[in-house]
Amino acid sequence: MNTYDQFAILLKPIVSEKGYSEGQEGKYRFKVARHATKPDVKAAVEKIFKVHVASVNILIQPGKRRRMRMREGFTADWKKAIVTLKEGEHIDFFERI
Repeated sequence: MNTYDQFAILLKPIVSEKGYSEGQEGKYRFKVARHATKPDVKAAVEKIFKVHVASVNILIQPGKRRRMRMREGFTADWKKAIVTLKEGEHIDFFERI
């Protein structure tokens, strides 16, 4: 898998208060592609950020119900990955925010 494929797997980091507090414990959250698997996410994080991943948890966030005037619809479902790094490692990207 080349670097372009790995950037296509990790779409963006999820920056929130809960994510920031978990970042202190070595857990980081990413929005990932719908077709991404745990091994894909692990390989992408290790290659892009040059860290060692201990575990990856993936969950699908269901879309929310939205209304515009008289029509109802849903936002798209998306996939979230929670990546736990090995002891003593961190991603500098999240420290600068």
